[in-house]
Amino acid sequence: METVILFPAIDLKNGQCVRLEQGDMARATVFNLNPAAQAQSFAEQGFEYLHVVDLDGAFAGKPVNAQAVEAMLKTIRIPVQLGGGIRDLATVEAWLDKGISRVIIGTAAVRDPELVKSAARKFPGRVAVGLDARDGKVAVEGWAETSQVTVLEIAQRFEDAGVAAIIFTDIARDGLLKGLNLDATIALADAISIPVIASGGLASIEDVKAMLTPRAKKLAGAIAGRALYDGRLDPAAALTLIRNARAA
Repeated sequence: METVILFPAIDLKNGQCVRLEQGDMARATVFNLNPAAQAQSFAEQGFEYLHVVDLDGAFAGKPVNAQAVEAMLKTIRIPVQLGGGIRDLATVEAWLDKGISRVIIGTAAVRDPELVKSAARKFPGRVAVGLDARDGKVAVEGWAETSQVTVLEIAQRFEDAGVAAIIFTDIARDGLLKGLNLDATIALADAISIPVIASGGLASIEDVKAMLTPRAKKLAGAIAGRALYDGRLDPAAALTLIRNARAA
């Protein structure tokens, strides 16, 4: 359990901190006008690692909310993983140079697997793959399109590439507080050697408890979004559970 991390999520749209429902940009709730202040709040609550997505960037295919990301990096000391609009090696390098600890490649992992492999070779341990699934098939372009390949097929492409983690999101649950899809996430984790992070739907302390059970032992962590913002998940209680599990 020593590697399990609970990542608080900051999704950026128009420079603001928002949460979407099922990845739909038209169903966005603004939770904080100041993402750097939100990042600082998460750091003060004791979180060890921040998960950030440039939503506009995911649709545009290039970074859009760079100003907000840079403001966060200036404000907090905890590591940050960033996804959204990272489609070439120059963008990977630019973000790592600016202080991002780990970049997340999503659409390009489906369209251009060689980019992931070359980035992971060049920056070992600093490249993750974001696989977002709708009915088991990987969605791309900010979830606007669904491909014909399964999550497992894509994940297996990167088995020996040195990828730091696979972040697996169940789009059907994302932002809806229905609970993590642990069955699908654990099945993926059991089928590959790359660490897997669960994302989409984390609703309460029960999800955190489930993530710490023996059957989920291969999971590297989970991402919490809306449940933190609307108070359904108590950060102190969740982090205490994880600390106790690590110590056991």
